[in-house]
Amino acid sequence: MATVKVGDIIPQGTFTYVPWSEELESHAACGIPIKLNTDEWKGKKVVLVAVPGAFTPMCHVNHLPPFLEKLDELKAKGVDVVAVVAANDAFVQSGWARFLRLKDKILALSDPNAKWSAQLGLSQDLSAVDFGTRTKRYALIIDDLKVTYVGVETERAVTVSGADAVVAAL
Repeated sequence: MATVKVGDIIPQGTFTYVPWSEELESHAACGIPIKLNTDEWKGKKVVLVAVPGAFTPMCHVNHLPPFLEKLDELKAKGVDVVAVVAANDAFVQSGWARFLRLKDKILALSDPNAKWSAQLGLSQDLSAVDFGTRTKRYALIIDDLKVTYVGVETERAVTVSGADAVVAAL
């Protein structure tokens, strides 16, 4: 069960990601990971989508692509930043972002060992399937570092953490 709830201030944390650049289009470059601190979200409205793993069937097909499709709707509702977070390393997240052609429309953030997600009560142990510690499947709406929506999946589905639910909650 999630410990984070509407009204909470998010814990301070630092993610890594590889910013999109033209050189990454050739797929011969890897890019250089940089840090993104949650303090950078002060004064911003952020939609944060968490997935157990890049390139995994539900995450890759059902969860993230609708957020890209609804990006204009999200922006029209005042969203400044849309990000996807997973326990994958920054290079895997970057590869996934390039495959889905996210560029930097949606930031692909790395939360190694789901440390930040664990502070929210939103990590899970998937060692039984050799995945180690991962994020749960969830979505947050964060406004000036304050949580205004929490959608955590309890089944193997994309419902409360999906793009339609998030758009409706804005």
